[in-house]
Amino acid sequence: MTNTNQTPSEPLTYQIDRTLYQGRPADTAGRSDKELRAYDLLDSLNVSYSRVDHDALPTIEACQEVDRLLGTEICKNLFLRNAQKTDFYLLLMPGDKKFKTAALSKQIGSARLSFAEPEFLESLLGLTPGSVTVLGLMNDTEKQVRLLIDKDVLSREDFACHPCINTSSLKFKTRDLLDKVLPALGHPHTLVDLPRPE
Repeated sequence: MTNTNQTPSEPLTYQIDRTLYQGRPADTAGRSDKELRAYDLLDSLNVSYSRVDHDALPTIEACQEVDRLLGTEICKNLFLRNAQKTDFYLLLMPGDKKFKTAALSKQIGSARLSFAEPEFLESLLGLTPGSVTVLGLMNDTEKQVRLLIDKDVLSREDFACHPCINTSSLKFKTRDLLDKVLPALGHPHTLVDLPRPE
């Protein structure tokens, strides 16, 4: 994500609070309702989580710094749609895999997938670009979004995601995602297996 107020020669700047917090912020002033609802959900399910606060991250390198602080990698979260704009998908996949439309389409029986427009992201998940997260499914009360998870995401002990905003990142147990969070969201998932780069 590029800041259009900067010339190409200027470095992109961002700040990362290098403190690993446990649980929700003690001071919620300035925090959005959708972020606080994400903490409310996790707290209501007795899910223990760590948190790192940071600016919106403009580069992969910045994201990797947050990953190091969390001790795990935040997976890619892709919001997709079919050509007719009638079927919508949230795909969670490892960051080191490439998104191959054909490979995914074949596994889920939906041709011509592409990235869904921001207005669908807002209307269905209550999210904005850059903040896509599985926790946004709490806003999909009509169950219009199908959750797809690459098998390698579930093979990790820990799971990391944004709390519905892209200025904090959370880590909790993958087991809690499967046993507590997804059942509470009411979204069953489809397991997919995307190819790794050659």
